[in-house]
Amino acid sequence: MKKVFVLLLLTIILSVSPSRPGYAPAYGADAKEDASFKEVFTLGSRGISEIDNERKLIIFISDIHLGADDSYSEINKNREPLVKFLEQIRKAPNIKELVIGGDLIDLWFVPSSTETFKGKTQNDFVRVVAKNNKHVITAFNNIIRDGKIKVTYIPGNHDLTVTAEDIESILPGIDQQRDVQGLGSYSPEGHPEIIMEHGHRYNFFCAPDPISNRDIAPGSILPPGYFFTRIATTSVVEGFPEAAGKIPEVTLISYGEEQIFAYIYWKAWYGLMTDFPVNEGFDEKIIKTNIDGFTENYSISDLMPYQLSAGGYINIKLYKKILGTWDERQALNRVFVKIPLKEAIMEAGSGTETDAQAEVQYFKNPDSDKRIVVFGHTHEPRIIASQNLRGQKTIYANSGTWIDQNPKFPTMTFVVITPQGNSSLPLSLSLYHYSPDGTITKIDTRSL
Repeated sequence: MKKVFVLLLLTIILSVSPSRPGYAPAYGADAKEDASFKEVFTLGSRGISEIDNERKLIIFISDIHLGADDSYSEINKNREPLVKFLEQIRKAPNIKELVIGGDLIDLWFVPSSTETFKGKTQNDFVRVVAKNNKHVITAFNNIIRDGKIKVTYIPGNHDLTVTAEDIESILPGIDQQRDVQGLGSYSPEGHPEIIMEHGHRYNFFCAPDPISNRDIAPGSILPPGYFFTRIATTSVVEGFPEAAGKIPEVTLISYGEEQIFAYIYWKAWYGLMTDFPVNEGFDEKIIKTNIDGFTENYSISDLMPYQLSAGGYINIKLYKKILGTWDERQALNRVFVKIPLKEAIMEAGSGTETDAQAEVQYFKNPDSDKRIVVFGHTHEPRIIASQNLRGQKTIYANSGTWIDQNPKFPTMTFVVITPQGNSSLPLSLSLYHYSPDGTITKIDTRSL
């Protein structure tokens, strides 16, 4: 069965409620290109006549998900087209910056039974990933070494524990934008109105969590989405087998707020285990860690909320403090506008909710001056135009992904920002699809 991007599982897990009114995304046939802007984009060596061969364009790509082992990694067939794409970028005279918006290195999409680092260090693992994807890494390094195009890396959730030193060891000289461990954002020089980040900062299951497991794994920032992904990867590798046993039920009797949230959290896990079962038993210690402070092997029962008796108190083993510390976690992760806990859990699997956080955190935030926001994370490429509190036009884009399989959406997509300058072109943001033969197809364009 085709591999599925695991973090989209939460859409199934949580039976996501309808997206925000008035914030429906435009995509594909429903997308309406901005009639005021007819940009012609090319990666040809002759450049774009409209900008007089100046280096102006900023390209944003994300969610490449380079893995250490092709037997389960999410990008295999799309690697060569990616190399070709990067080689074209290297030769194009109009490109000023290339931004990698997170999930370049994948530490999450690893089967439960595989010890990720195999007794070695995280840096060793990162180097193994680089070796397994040497042509991609070489293509990035060629651009960096040329010095004509600034290359910037921003952390994503699948590489949130990867350090600046790890990235530097495989991409020497790359610019890195980090603000909190596992997070980063970037505004190109001279363009404070633009902000780019991965998008996991606003996701309950994917944002760094330095609080919940302090006693179990000191110093760890891995959120529960990491364990979701390990188990779901196992289900994919095993071919979605019949469940080994019945999942213990949890019933909600106490209607205190904490217990309600604990029940919702259990429902998330229940949905995952129902839709992505594994051959191994519920209590088997199948998840090998030795990563980011975790040293034990864990079972599914260690992760799912449970009751000692029917209708009793709902307990949590791993991530025991996760519900009561959400606001503190958001503060540590520098979330400008706090997301209520109920909304954070119930909407965590919704790509449109991640999109909506551009509106909440930037466009409708009176303390923000951003008018263009670019995320990755959801693997759902789209552009959404709206207005800020000052009545100014704003643009949000999601860059999509480069993994081989992307259900319901294209893969190999990227964003191009054309800053306003001496040319007649307005400041604009465009979304494109790259084909294996090198053809570039415009999906949508918006301009300020």
